[in-house]
Amino acid sequence: MTFRNGEDTITVDAVVVGAGFGGLRMLHELRQLGKSVQVIETASDVGGTWYWNRYPGARTDSESWIYAYYFSKELQEDWDWAERFPAQPETLRYLQHVADRFDMRKDIEFSTRVNSAVYDEQTNTWTVVTDKGQTYTCTYFISAVGLLTVPYKPNFPGIDDFTGDWYFTGRWPKEGVDFTGKRVAVIGAGATAVQAVPIIAKTAEHLTMFQRTPNYVMPARNYILTPEERQGIRTDYENIWDLAKQHFFGFAMEPAGRLASQASPEEQQRVLEAGWEAGGFRFIFETFDDILVDETSNEVAAEFVRNKIRAIVKDPETAELLCPKDYPLAGKRPPLGNFYYETFNRDNVSLVDVSNSPITEITANGIRTETGEYDADIIVFATGFDAVTGSVTGMDIRGRNGLSLRDKWKDGPLTHLGICVEDFPNMFMLSGPQSPFANIPVVIEGSVEWISHTLTHMGENNLASIEPTAEAVQNWRQHVNELVNATVLSKGKNSWLMGDNIPGKAHEVLFFFGGAGLYRQECQQVIEQGYPGFAFSDQSERALV
Repeated sequence: MTFRNGEDTITVDAVVVGAGFGGLRMLHELRQLGKSVQVIETASDVGGTWYWNRYPGARTDSESWIYAYYFSKELQEDWDWAERFPAQPETLRYLQHVADRFDMRKDIEFSTRVNSAVYDEQTNTWTVVTDKGQTYTCTYFISAVGLLTVPYKPNFPGIDDFTGDWYFTGRWPKEGVDFTGKRVAVIGAGATAVQAVPIIAKTAEHLTMFQRTPNYVMPARNYILTPEERQGIRTDYENIWDLAKQHFFGFAMEPAGRLASQASPEEQQRVLEAGWEAGGFRFIFETFDDILVDETSNEVAAEFVRNKIRAIVKDPETAELLCPKDYPLAGKRPPLGNFYYETFNRDNVSLVDVSNSPITEITANGIRTETGEYDADIIVFATGFDAVTGSVTGMDIRGRNGLSLRDKWKDGPLTHLGICVEDFPNMFMLSGPQSPFANIPVVIEGSVEWISHTLTHMGENNLASIEPTAEAVQNWRQHVNELVNATVLSKGKNSWLMGDNIPGKAHEVLFFFGGAGLYRQECQQVIEQGYPGFAFSDQSERALV
């Protein structure tokens, strides 16, 4: 039930922060459980990442039919995807459709930011205060703020002196930006730049990209879905989702069933060529099963990509600058590209390597590095995010005895299952730190199901609160470290997967790298074994507090 206590305090069962993939799914599930819910969203509409990231070329790198929800067969039947990899407007329309179809907007407070969330042990409630002065009290506080929410702005001196315009890709203006006839500087070479640069280059007078670390960019091979393909997806959804739930990265793909270490050089090249042409992440997951765990096999695939770069990019010096050489394939999150490398064959595109000659300042007319100056009318900051933790610690969250989550995580995040935090009873996270690095909708569905089962268990057993034990949190931290160290992923360079893209941020594994399938199994084991690693208080104990 929802209660209004005076003019500015509203009591609900749960407050959910964020109205993207996670927040909408959690809202639906809580309603199914009969809970009253208030969702609080900073943006003026639903969408989360897909509301803010409307920069040129923004699109998913998971195939549309599994970058979606599976909780409703009716939803699957009444939505048609247009492309293999949908662009930002289509993904946003999908989430808007979900919100409208399930009448969700009435429970969402838009254009509102959570300033603080404080737990009161005496009453077993959370008090959530927004920037509009509204106060909510609730039993369950749920963060669904997303992985890539807080844009990272490098501390370049002189930015206020720049006489042109500058933009963050993660906060792109709704009205768009006209690059026609402009000299454009793009700072960054990650997934966002890979998508934006080919589009911006089409109209800019000149585009200069400033690259610190090159990426292994896979070709997307995007295409428009035919009516027959769309119907085929509908009829095969059950199998598609069964595959996605068990796949390492939450994709509807089967294991390759072969190892590069056991193949001849000729067979390696043939299989990798087929994977390259298939497009998307099939190059990694449908070629050889040991690419992520065997350094020699990984190097075979990495050199294959480098040779593709050298074949595509006409200028040998530029090609070599675009070739990653000091970290393995997937050591950084590999982006999907649409004619990315081909863009560097254009006469109006230049590449500047800032790994050895870093940017020193923004000037009135452009950008200065240690060895040169570059004029620009527009600067685009494609510099990534304070990923995973930044959006959570951006709120003033305080648990037992006023403990700040920022302080608790100052040396890196500590969770159990990537969902719960010790000393923060009845707080849950969707896509929280130390949850799987995988196709996010698949991860979210699994986490929501776990939270739903947990709340049902608590209701049936008269339990008032849940939080992980200190031992369980340390065991989970050790577990995620062991998992990443069993792969090549820990050998990345400046990787946001480890927090290394943000100066001063603790180097810590931010994800569960055992795969989405294994993660689901481990979460299910916790349920089946009666929640080992979690401490509950019951209602009778609460009555005595």
